[in-house]
Amino acid sequence: MSDDSVTSTPAGDGTAADAAPSGLYGRFAATARRHPDTVALEVGGETYTYRRLESLAGRLARLLLDVRGGAVPRRVGLLASRTVTAYAGYLAVQRLGAVVVPLGPAFPVARTADIAARARLDLVLAQPDQAQAALPVPVVTPLAEGPDDVADRLAPPPRPVAADDVAYVLFTSGSTGTPKGVPVRHRSVEAYLDHVVPRYGLGVGSRLSQTFDLTFDLSVFDLFGAWASGGTVVVPGPHDLLAPARFVAREDITHWFSVPSVVSLAARLRQLAPGSMPRLRWSLFCGEPLTHAQAAAWRAAAPAAVTENLYGPTELTLSCSQFRLDGAAGPEEAGVAVPIGTLYPGLDHLVLDEDGCPAAEGELCVRGVQRFPGYLDPEDNRGRFVRYADGRATVVTDTAPPEPGLYYRTGDRVRVSGAGLVHLGRLDQQVKIQGYRVELGEIEAALRAVPGVRDAVVLALPGTGGQTGLAAACTGDAVDPSVVLTALRSRLPAYMVPASLTVLDALPLNANGKTDRTALRRALDAGSR
Repeated sequence: MSDDSVTSTPAGDGTAADAAPSGLYGRFAATARRHPDTVALEVGGETYTYRRLESLAGRLARLLLDVRGGAVPRRVGLLASRTVTAYAGYLAVQRLGAVVVPLGPAFPVARTADIAARARLDLVLAQPDQAQAALPVPVVTPLAEGPDDVADRLAPPPRPVAADDVAYVLFTSGSTGTPKGVPVRHRSVEAYLDHVVPRYGLGVGSRLSQTFDLTFDLSVFDLFGAWASGGTVVVPGPHDLLAPARFVAREDITHWFSVPSVVSLAARLRQLAPGSMPRLRWSLFCGEPLTHAQAAAWRAAAPAAVTENLYGPTELTLSCSQFRLDGAAGPEEAGVAVPIGTLYPGLDHLVLDEDGCPAAEGELCVRGVQRFPGYLDPEDNRGRFVRYADGRATVVTDTAPPEPGLYYRTGDRVRVSGAGLVHLGRLDQQVKIQGYRVELGEIEAALRAVPGVRDAVVLALPGTGGQTGLAAACTGDAVDPSVVLTALRSRLPAYMVPASLTVLDALPLNANGKTDRTALRRALDAGSR
């Protein structure tokens, strides 16, 4: 797939004032017309109605046009987190029919600059404290709010988009040492919204938690699940995720959505008392395995809420399967993961064994309306799709844009059961850390790039509260672990930096001469006790 083939190209010239908005922004705009005075967003102690948020988005859209002399940008980086710039900025880019590429303010500048270059951004919209970021494209910050009537007159009209235009691009960890760009089409997100909005009864009066950073695709549920239906996005403060029950009760949250590790952290801090969230209606979890123990602790705190476990890689648009919990699991199942259940409408799947034949246990492969159109870098497509015919699947080894009928290989091992699909773990070196998908190979590549390090291995080890942690081992000459870990922090997000680094004379090898990860795991486990 060529880079230009995933660039959003709005249909028409977008100059007609009465052009019908479409895509994600169209859903927001339709809600703003129906419910202009309903609260759309609560963040940083401020309340924004749909009318006010639409005005802010229009103002920012005008700013983006002015910076480029009136030319519509193709792709815009959004360097903002949990500020009104993040949310109005997301809408502004969508209003222009452009592609939004969320960037992490907490990520190392070098990584953000690399993503900006790989995404071929035209410019970056940044919150004020990120204005000086050293990036290879122009960085602009929002203007101060002015009178709404003036802002509305200056705002460019929404530009229509086609269903196959790309709405956003997210970058995930890559095994080759570089992040992988995942473009997601409007068609895919709209199919997703068509399923989740009615399923979870979203509408005016719904108050949705916003626990995910914009670099995490699950944030799209919080934002557009609310804005497509008339709900309110409620952004927690810096410490609210440490005490989610208090946040839910204080803000009268109706729909909670987070990674399961939030449950373990809250329970460890004794911030999840039984009955502490009596008015919560929906509890949704995704991003990493949800154990029955975590589900039981949360359900005791929110006894009136319906709890669902969701699953889905970024390539399949947020989440693609669901499992609703009924009843309590036995004590012997406490540490067992809750099933991921059944797939959404518009999707179908195969479970394939090592020979590419359908099986009761094997790799999950999915195709359908929520499947992405292929990676930003065509090289990343190689081997990630299968073609199924005559009872057998064959791996597609070229880099061409994947045909609609091809199945995406999730890399997740599942088992077919009476409760639907059960997630059994990864087939490769990919793990979930704090809900983020991490390729251990990318961390190993970053370690080997540090002067003095010869070879390196990174392992995922069970940590406290059921969370997964990272430990690394390396070989090299006069390697100081603290210096190496400091170097990693300048290259990788904090969640990808191992908690420990052990320097060895040599890495253990198995009979085939390959690194014996099992022996290394035992050694690192023993050393941590």
